[in-house]
Amino acid sequence: MKIIIHGLGRMGMQIAHKLNDDHHEVIVHNRSIDKIDKAVAFGAIRANAKADAITAFGTDPAIVWIMLPATVVDEQVDEWTNLLPKTSIIIDGGNSDFRLTKQLNERLKEQGIRLVDVGVSGGVWGYTNGFSMMAGADERSAFELVEPALATLAKPDGAYAYFGESGSGHFVKMVHNAIEYGMMESLAEGYHMLKEGPYKGLDLAAAGEVWQHRSVIASWLNELSCDALKENPELTGVDGYVAENGEARWTLDVAQQIGLPMPAISAAMDVRLASQKGQVSFATKLLAAMRNRFGGHALNKDD
Repeated sequence: MKIIIHGLGRMGMQIAHKLNDDHHEVIVHNRSIDKIDKAVAFGAIRANAKADAITAFGTDPAIVWIMLPATVVDEQVDEWTNLLPKTSIIIDGGNSDFRLTKQLNERLKEQGIRLVDVGVSGGVWGYTNGFSMMAGADERSAFELVEPALATLAKPDGAYAYFGESGSGHFVKMVHNAIEYGMMESLAEGYHMLKEGPYKGLDLAAAGEVWQHRSVIASWLNELSCDALKENPELTGVDGYVAENGEARWTLDVAQQIGLPMPAISAAMDVRLASQKGQVSFATKLLAAMRNRFGGHALNKDD
């Protein structure tokens, strides 16, 4: 299939690369020309301007996959909408608030453009391992038109599913990320206990390696923790500042609105917010190390 990828950051570049490798016709657009150059080097088609990307589709409806921060999605969608033929499809693959996705969808419908929201997980390992993708769209037919791309991006060990009306994909991804906060916090606290508990000098990486073999807490997050601790047992040079991108905050907002207690996720969120005010520990250092390893996020506040 023919598809435009707008946004060649950590995940957008991988998406473009993986689609190109599987013989999709990939047109790339990005604010930074050097990243377009990098994508062209592996076979993608250059579009320095949005209009150049549209030209590649001629008069046919286009498919545009946007991988950008949620704060700029509306602005960029508006620019695309002014250029796109009717019935074109815009895919928002970023971490957008599902409530704003629903509002954007209504605006686009009035202009004859279809929106598919795709929450994407897999971090910097998606190109190799496959992405996990959660999709929503008012028209299932719009999802089916982009499904060949999702099938490629899921290879070899990823997966995807259609969850229903507009916003549902971003909603499922939002909850996924909130769960991620809680799981990461629990692992970080456990390793901190091993370090500070009554048995001094325990090999934390060795404990994690044992846990990783058929124990009930075996997981990719634990594997990443082990790797970080093997490489840097004291997490030297990690400042312990842990960023948050909004998903857990939005989940807690919705939980409050519907009266659903979420104490574990709430506590995990509080730890991240406290770390941003200087309340850091070995546990928050390990949280930062995990984020760096799965998502390529900055290891320190000023990186």
